[in-house]
Amino acid sequence: MARGIIVGATLLAVAGVCIAGSAFAQTQATAKPNVVLMLTDNLGWGEIGAYGGGILRGAPTPRLDAFAAEGMKLLNYNVEPQCTPSRSALMTARHPIRSGTTKVVWGLPYGLIGWEVTIAELFSDAGYRTGMFGKWHLGDQPGRYPTDQGFDLWYGIPNTTDESQYTSQYGFDPDVVEAPSIVEARRGETPTPVKDYTLETRPLMDAELTDRAMAFMDEAAAAGEPFFIYLPYTQAHLPALPNPEFRGSTGNGEWADMLAEMDHRAGQVLDKIDELGLHDNTIVIWTSDNGPEEAPNHFGTAGYWRGNYFTTLEGSLRVPFMIRWPGHIPEGRQSNGIVHAVDILPTLATVAGYEVPSDRMIDGVDQMAFLTGDADSSAREGFPAYNGDRMQSYKWRNFKVHYWQQDSMFSTPVQHNFPRVHNLLRDPKEEYGIAGGSNDTGAQNLTWVFPAVTEQVLAFQESLVEEPPVPFPAPDGWTPE
Repeated sequence: MARGIIVGATLLAVAGVCIAGSAFAQTQATAKPNVVLMLTDNLGWGEIGAYGGGILRGAPTPRLDAFAAEGMKLLNYNVEPQCTPSRSALMTARHPIRSGTTKVVWGLPYGLIGWEVTIAELFSDAGYRTGMFGKWHLGDQPGRYPTDQGFDLWYGIPNTTDESQYTSQYGFDPDVVEAPSIVEARRGETPTPVKDYTLETRPLMDAELTDRAMAFMDEAAAAGEPFFIYLPYTQAHLPALPNPEFRGSTGNGEWADMLAEMDHRAGQVLDKIDELGLHDNTIVIWTSDNGPEEAPNHFGTAGYWRGNYFTTLEGSLRVPFMIRWPGHIPEGRQSNGIVHAVDILPTLATVAGYEVPSDRMIDGVDQMAFLTGDADSSAREGFPAYNGDRMQSYKWRNFKVHYWQQDSMFSTPVQHNFPRVHNLLRDPKEEYGIAGGSNDTGAQNLTWVFPAVTEQVLAFQESLVEEPPVPFPAPDGWTPE
């Protein structure tokens, strides 16, 4: 009996140490808010239920709709017209024209050079564990991988999801073009191929990314360290193939099945945060990098707006954005105030404890007071909308000035003889005042907008003279003179 009492006491003591250790880890984890940023790929404004889609697109999205009600939903969150520029803006708080990331040309070095400072580097410097799980598309050579740019761990793809089709396409020659791979790496390591990225592995990708992100949370929470997780999913980029678990689940085709899976993956991440007891001290963002696809069998929708990515129409620039931070961002809020992807880095700076770089042009502004309700309006009134290296339009307040007309990613941009002004409140489809349309809200009724916007355009162009952009393609090791 005495031995049993001693053993029992020992077990209780060990359990007490474990509980105390867990409590200590939890206390440490709550010292700074964790941040989880989920980024979908080419998901339009009108796809999920919270933005008017859901069942209208063939699949209810109950988890995302509930999440939208738990924090703030932005109706006027804006990105860039293409994948690489949007991701660059998010990572650096700089418009892509500054960082030489306005486009990707196959076969040439592209992406973020080492001189750029990423949000992952800032989080890391502030004491966060940093993990990325998903699509990078900001460089596919040494020095430009995520683990060269501030991430402790990465699992995903260097470039884009349509590469998963390469090996299945007619005449593919692996001796000429390397077969794409899913890779993994730790900080400073050269990424190691894990498996081929093919039409067989593509549908499994987002499930793997979710599992690895949740495992990363487990490890960080157990160590008592705050974490920043960047989770750039591969859906809904073509080919938008759902996981086999969801294929046929809606009865409305593969696109709807993919939406159902997307909703489920977000729910898994949210459930893991709750399971770890980190609900109240984790900032969760769910958004998209671009407007919808414009490709056969993979058409997306921008809902209320017109246009697809690779244009500067609202359907390209506006995407869903929802953010939750219990006790700080009131529930059920929504706003039509303008926010841009470049704003994310400075918005998280104060709460994470890092400083925004001051040795270069930064385009982002701190929107935290706007999100928490301490400020009535957004800290931003507008921004230039580039498509490639050309400023095609400028968005300001409720207006859009188009200098070029491009209605499709497949159409050739045409410069207007006289810029077109659209009142986005009356003309959300940007149809009036264009050739063949009514001029009811066209340029002749809004000429007062020109001097206001021209002042903004000239100021931005002057900033490009003051600090010349990073060239494209930039050589390794490039730094400003």
